[in-house]
Amino acid sequence: MSGHRSRLQSAFLPGARGVVRTHTGFNALFLVGPEGEANAHNPYASPIRAESLAGLPDTTIITAEFDPLIDEARDYAEALKEAGVDVTYTRYDGMAHAFNELIGIFDAARVAVDEACSRIRSSFGTD
Repeated sequence: MSGHRSRLQSAFLPGARGVVRTHTGFNALFLVGPEGEANAHNPYASPIRAESLAGLPDTTIITAEFDPLIDEARDYAEALKEAGVDVTYTRYDGMAHAFNELIGIFDAARVAVDEACSRIRSSFGTD
């Protein structure tokens, strides 16, 4: 996984406000440690950088068409699959990052949440 490269992309619709628009913004908000150190290469912050993904639990990855992490999510799903992990990857076209929080506004939000809940129930054997 050491050859994985992050691709800078602005994945949101033009004029979108109040969202992390680039990987740089994401890194600044989420991949900085308590002492201000960069954690982007730490496999706990970026699991695709782990030496091995084998043995990880069943994984569900849900992305939106307009998501700054869509390339990484797809690459991670592929890497998990190559490592023998049961992975479901779904991209919701026409949706933006965090669309699943907008149940009642977008039908796709309910579908995505139902998908995630179904996979969780299945992984616990309670479906």
